This record gives sequence, C-alpha cells and structure tokens, in this order.
Amino acid sequence: MPTQEELYEQQLEQITDLLTARHYLELREVFEDINCADIAQLLEDLPQEKLPLVFRILPKEVAAEVFAYFDSDAQERLIRVLSDQELKEVLDELYIDDTVDMIEEMPASVVHRILTVAPSEMRHSINQILHYPEDSAGSLMTTEFVRLKRDMTVEEAFVNIRRTGIDKETIYTCYVTENDRRLIGMVSAKTLLLSDSDALIEDIMEDNVISVTTHEDQEATAQMFNKYDFLALPVVDTENRLVGIITVDDAIDVLQEEATEDIEKMAAISPSDKPYLKTSVFKTFLSRIPWLTLLMLSATFTGYIITAYEEALGRFVILTAFIPMLMNTAGNSGSQASVTVTRGLSLDEIEFRDLPRVMWKEFRISLLCGAVLALVNFAKLLLIDAQTNPSVTWEVALVISLTLVVAVIAAKVIGCALPMLAKKIGFDPAVMASPFITTIVDALTLVVYFQIASMMLGI
Repeated sequence: MPTQEELYEQQLEQITDLLTARHYLELREVFEDINCADIAQLLEDLPQEKLPLVFRILPKEVAAEVFAYFDSDAQERLIRVLSDQELKEVLDELYIDDTVDMIEEMPASVVHRILTVAPSEMRHSINQILHYPEDSAGSLMTTEFVRLKRDMTVEEAFVNIRRTGIDKETIYTCYVTENDRRLIGMVSAKTLLLSDSDALIEDIMEDNVISVTTHEDQEATAQMFNKYDFLALPVVDTENRLVGIITVDDAIDVLQEEATEDIEKMAAISPSDKPYLKTSVFKTFLSRIPWLTLLMLSATFTGYIITAYEEALGRFVILTAFIPMLMNTAGNSGSQASVTVTRGLSLDEIEFRDLPRVMWKEFRISLLCGAVLALVNFAKLLLIDAQTNPSVTWEVALVISLTLVVAVIAAKVIGCALPMLAKKIGFDPAVMASPFITTIVDALTLVVYFQIASMMLGI
C-alpha cells in the first residue's frame, strides 16, 4: 500500500497528464475521490496559469470548499480571474467566518470587489464580524448556527434543522434562545435523536451553557476547546444575547498560529503570518535583524566583564578555555526552565500566584542538575584534562565545578521567573524566553566564575 506522500505524487502526476491531454471529464471524475483539502494542495502545486482552468472544472459545491483551503495568494489569483457570477457562486457556498478570514488577507481592491458581489445579508454579517477587535472571539466566530426555541418539540426541532441546517457550519450542537436572542440552553444532535419526538426542548436542553463574550481573547477561547472538549462554543454580547459560535476547526487554527508565534518569539524572530517558503528573503531578513542586533549589543556586556578581569586571566589563562562551556551550560539550563514555564503559561497550567512554588521547584531541580554536572565535570577535568594540561589543577577544577553549580541554579531560577513576571506586567512571556535569558545568564555566569576564581585562586 503506497504511503500518503507516494499517493499524493501519483495523484499530482495523473492530474498533470490529464491536463496536458485535455481530458477534462476524466479529470473531474478523478477529483470526486479526493478530499477537498487534498485537492487544494494539489491545485496549489500545479503551474499558476493552470489554476483557474482546473478550479472551473470542479463542481460548484466542491470548488467553494476547496477555495476555503487555499492560502491567501492562491485565493487572490483566483478572485482576479473569476467573473462576478463565478465569484458570487463561490461566496454563496462559503461560510461567513471563512469569508472574513479571506478578506482580512486581501488588498483593498480585492476586498471592494468581494463586498460588491456578496449578497447584502452576507455583507452585513461580514461587517459585523470585522467590527470586532483582531484576535478576539468576535473576530473568530461565524454567525451561521442552528437556533431553537424552548417550546419546540423534538419533531419541530428536526423540521427546523432540515429547513435551515444546510447553510449552517454545524448542526451537531444547537442553541436555545429566547425571542430577544438571549442564550438559555443548548442541545446536541445526539440528545435530539435519542429523545421522544414529542419531548419539549426545554426539558432536554442543558441550561448551564459555557460561553464567551465577543471581546474575549481568541487564544483563551481556543484553550476552552481543549479544556471542555467542545465541538462548538457560543459567543454572546454583554447582555448574554447569542451573536455567533466558534467551531473546533477554527480553534485548532488559532492554537497552531499561537504556538508558531511563540516559537518564533522564543527564537528571537518577529512573527510572520505567511509560511516560510512563501515569505520573501527581504521580509524574513526584516523579521530577524532587529532581534539579532539587539541581542548582539546586549551580549557586549559579557565582553566588558571579561575585559574587567583581563589581568587575572593573564595569570590563569587556562580559565579562559572553560568560559564557553560554562556559558552554554548555564544558558541551556535557563532555556529549559523558561520554555517549560512559558508553555505552562500559554496552556493556563501556571498562574502568577504559582511563582513561589515554581521557583522552589526549579531551585530543587537546579540543585540536582548542578550537583551532577559538577561531579561529572570535576572527574573529567582531573582524569582527562589534567593528564594533558598541567595547568588544570584540582583547585582550577574545583573553581569550574562550583561555578557550574551556582550558574545552573541562577539560570533555572531566572529562567522560570522572568516569563511569569513578563506576563504579570503585560508582556508576552515568549519574548522573555531563550534569547534574553541566555544573554542575562551569560553575564551572570562570568561574574560568578571570576568571583569564585578570585576567592579560591587569589587572583
């Protein structure tokens, strides 16, 4: 059985051959057996000039779903070549939240054309969602959901779902509202199917509904899907009126975007909203150079520290050889703590009130790590290094080993505390992760190293 990658290559070759031979009916049949997400990927890998032709071959419903999977560049290319009628057909099949996501990535001229072609009801819904702040629950929601009334019977509910559900993003979770749209309950499709046809919705609905407000942060909202295993989450206004829902697929997208952003910040890269291969060299350069410049300048402090002890190093040149090892070990120790704590903060597993517990735990961990590293290093220096270099005495080995213990303890405590303090004062914890912590720890390690050497070696 071929792997997914082999199957993909076979499908791409087959589509290319059929296009070359102009066997369009056969090509349409091939697409019937391929998932829409895979079709989108296949079409993006075709030559750009072939994209409009192949897109027009797809059935209308399939074409709209495939369009939603395209990246913004492919969507823009298509919009520019589609006629107004073709564009309207695509928009008619798209869910509102997918349309909003597309509009947010488009230039003004393309957005104007989309809004001109879109039906008035869709324009109203789009403008409503675009009104909410970026990265809020309101900007993430869709206004297409199934609404039921409390005095409906199960049979009447099914009639309503069959009549309106075809245009809704999900029918698996239905929401019960009053006439003023105030949210009072929810009922799942499973509950409806297992209930008597004459049962009232108010008797089978869950009235303890977990919801979010329109201005709730989208990352915190997405975390609720992980916590409660939701398929959909209702979004309400300040008066608890139901204005939309967020579905699990959108929550997954948010979690992926936020994780990518955190990783980029922890690597000292300004976040980008485009994939790596589709980001120009110049934009990638711009996202990296400010951080590199800042970190380069901040790292000069370590040079000042070494210069201050230049005379002492002249008498014990052997100490210089172990500076990289000490700085790297301390930096790695700090990064371990900071990454762990930053991830815990992003998942809401750690709060600022946990700072004493976290620091106490990392202190104990650092004691164990520092002790083991010091013992291994002391043995290695005396058994291996001292045999080839007479300058490596037991006093030098002890200085280096003690520095390791102190540096590892300091690095882990700083590494866990800084992200938590950053979040408390309103900064992104990821910014305080590896790059900045490594710079701080490097300088601290050198100070500790030279202070211990001064005391024990008399320099």
